Amino acid sequence: MDTCIRHLSSGVSLIASDTTWIEDKALQQLHTTAQLPGMHQVVGMPDLHPGRGYPVGAAFFSIEVAYPALVGNDIGCGMALWQTDLSSRRLNLDKLEKKIGNIDLPLDEHWSEELAQLQLPVSGHEHSLGTIGGGNHFAELQQLDHVHDPEAMQALKLDPKALLLLVHSGSRGLGEAILRNHVDQHGHRGLDMSSAAGARYLKQHDEALRFAEANRRLIAERLLHNLRAKGHCALDINHNLVSAAQVNGISGWLHRKGATPSDQGPVVIPGSRGDYSYLIQPIPETSSLYSLAHGAGRKWLRSDCKDRLVKRFSFDQLKRTELGSRVICEDRGLMYEEAPEAYKSIDSVVGSLREAGLVNIIARLKPVLTYKRRGCC
Repeated sequence: MDTCIRHLSSGVSLIASDTTWIEDKALQQLHTTAQLPGMHQVVGMPDLHPGRGYPVGAAFFSIEVAYPALVGNDIGCGMALWQTDLSSRRLNLDKLEKKIGNIDLPLDEHWSEELAQLQLPVSGHEHSLGTIGGGNHFAELQQLDHVHDPEAMQALKLDPKALLLLVHSGSRGLGEAILRNHVDQHGHRGLDMSSAAGARYLKQHDEALRFAEANRRLIAERLLHNLRAKGHCALDINHNLVSAAQVNGISGWLHRKGATPSDQGPVVIPGSRGDYSYLIQPIPETSSLYSLAHGAGRKWLRSDCKDRLVKRFSFDQLKRTELGSRVICEDRGLMYEEAPEAYKSIDSVVGSLREAGLVNIIARLKPVLTYKRRGCC
C-alpha cells in the first residue's frame, strides 16, 4: 500500500505525505467521528483540518444511518468551472477589475425569466441566488498556466487561449436552515434513512443541492454578463453532500464534508487566492471512499489570522498576490481570514493525491482576478 495512504486504526485512514500539514485536533475529530453508531469507514484527505465538532476535508461511510451534521450547513457547496471567450493574452487587470462589477446584491427583475427556467422549489432564500456568500467562497478568473494532458483538455472543450472562471459557492442560507431545523428536532444523532425523517431530510438535502448548482450557474452568468462575455460550464461538482453508495459490496451512505467526488469525472482542486489550482482526472478507489481533497485546506484558525498578518501586510497589500493576480474584497476581516498564508500549499495537497495514485493532472491554472466581496456601496 502506498505510504501516502496511512491506516491509523480500524476503519480510519489518512491520505497525506510526511510533509503534509495535519493538525492533531483534526485527527482527533476524525477518530471521534469513526466511533459514531453505524460508521463503517472514514478517510481524511490531505486538506484535512478541524471543523465545528467534525473534521473538514474527509469522507465518511456509514450503514443504515446518515448524519446531516457531518454534511454540515452548506449542503451542495462545490466548484463549477466555466470556459469564457475572454482572451488570456495581454490582460488589462484594471479594465477587468472595473468591468466585473458588484454581484453582492440580490438579482434584479432582469433575471426573472432565468430564475423561472431553473424551476427551483420555493425556499424563502431566493434573494441569495447569484451571490457568493462569505467564508472561503469566491469566483476567480484563471488562465491556463501549464497543460499536462491536451486530449483531456479537448474533451472538456477548454480553450488554452481563453480565460476560465471558477466559482466556489453553495446553498447559502438554505443549507443553514435545513441543518438548524434538523438539529432542533434530532440533535446530532444519525437518521435511520429508511424512516420518514430520513426521507424528509434527503428530500430537503437534494433540493439544497439543486439550489447550490443553480447558484453557481447564476454567479457565473452574472459575472459573464458584467464582463460582456460568453461561456459554457465545463464541470460542476458538489463537495458537501450525502448519497447512497456501495463500498466493497456494502450498501450504505457516503458523506463528503469538504471532499470532492472522484467518481464523477474531472474536477478542480483550488489553492488559496494566491496559489495555483489544478484541473485533474480522478482515479476512483475504495481506499479513498471515491473522494479527493476539495482545496488547499486551512492551516490557521480564522480568529488568529489578523493578529498574525496585520503587521506584515496592509489591507491594500493583500489585494495583490505573489502570482501577480488581484483580489476584490472590501471586507477587512475576511481579507485577513482568507489570506494565502492561512492555507496549506496546494502542491503539497495535490502531491499527496498523486503519490497515492488517486489523480492524474490535466492542467495547472493560475489566478488572474479573485472576487470575494465588493460591498454594497
